[in-house]
Amino acid sequence: MRNPEKSRRSFLKHALLLSGVTTLPALWSKAESKDISISQTDNRDEGTNSTGTVTADDPKKDGVINNYGYNQELCRHYTCYRASKPIHIDGFVDKDAWKSVPKSPRFVDLTTGNSALLDTRAAVQWDDENLYVAYWIQEPNITATLTERDSLICYDNDVEMFIAGQDCYYEFEINAFGTIYEVLWVWQDAYKHGSRFDIPELDLLTQKVEVLGGLLDGRKHPRGGRWGFREWDLKGLKTAVKINGTANKSEDLDEGWCVEIAIPWSGMKLLAGDRSLPPKPGDTLRMDFSRFELLKERGLNINPGWAWNTHGVYDSHIPELFTYIHFSDKNGTETSSR
Repeated sequence: MRNPEKSRRSFLKHALLLSGVTTLPALWSKAESKDISISQTDNRDEGTNSTGTVTADDPKKDGVINNYGYNQELCRHYTCYRASKPIHIDGFVDKDAWKSVPKSPRFVDLTTGNSALLDTRAAVQWDDENLYVAYWIQEPNITATLTERDSLICYDNDVEMFIAGQDCYYEFEINAFGTIYEVLWVWQDAYKHGSRFDIPELDLLTQKVEVLGGLLDGRKHPRGGRWGFREWDLKGLKTAVKINGTANKSEDLDEGWCVEIAIPWSGMKLLAGDRSLPPKPGDTLRMDFSRFELLKERGLNINPGWAWNTHGVYDSHIPELFTYIHFSDKNGTETSSR
C-alpha cells in the first residue's frame, strides 16, 4: 500500500514546479481610479467597460504586470444563465442544476497568471430571487481550524468572493468547515453625511471597522482608503459546504471540497445603489472569485492566491480587475442542449 503522506508530498512537489507560484508580490505604481459596479450595458466585444484601460509608468517588471493600470486584457468574461428553477443550497454541486452551466477555467495565480497549483473552478447562475455561486476545490489535505463567524478566515485555506457595488464592494470568505467572513467595504471618499451609507449599521463610532488602503498595509489603491464594516451581513445569504475526504486528517489523501452559495438580490440593495435588482438581461456585474492556500514544501512557506483571472499584483481588492459577469435571459439547460 502506498504511503498517503509521501504521495501528497510528491503531488505538491510536482504541481508546484508546474505552476510557478513562488513569484513574490509585485510593487505598486499609481494610476487613475474610477467606480466599478453593475453596468447596464454588455460591451464584452469591445474588451473594455466604462472605466477604460488606464496605463501606468512601469507596466511590467520581471514578467509580472506591476501596476494599478487596470489592464482589461487580464479580465475574463462569463455568461451567467438563468437557473431553470430555484436551487436548493446543500453543498452538492454535482447535481443537474450545475451540470447545465459552464464552469470557469482553472483558476490562475493572482500575480503571474500561471495555472493554479490545485484545480479550482467556479460557476454562476441567477433567477429573479437569487444569484447562485458554486466552487469546485481540489484539495489533497483538507484542513480548517476556525469555527466562529467573521473570524479571519484567510488564516485558513479558503475560497473568497467579491462583488463590486456602487462606491463600495462586498467581500465573502468561507473555509472547509463552512465558517464565513463578511465585510462591506465603502470607499472613504463616498462616505459622507447624508449619503446612503449614513445609516446606523455603518456608524464609524459604534461598529467594528477595518481600514484598508492606509500607509502600512501596502494596498495603495489610487482612489484611497476604504472603511470595512465587519458587523454588516448580507441578509438572506445561504451557504453550504460538502467535503470529499476527511478534514484535519493528514494520513489519508482527500479529493477536495465544494461550496454552494445563494445571494438574494434583496440583500444587495445597499451594495447596488441605484442599479437594477435583479439585473436585466444584458447587464454586467463585476465579481472576483479566488482561493488562498497555506502550503509548506521542504520548509518553504508558500501562500499563493489563485483567482478566476489574474490581477497582476497580490491584491484581491481591485474592483477594476474583477471578472465580468454578463447576465443572459437564456436558460442554461436549453443552451447546453443545442
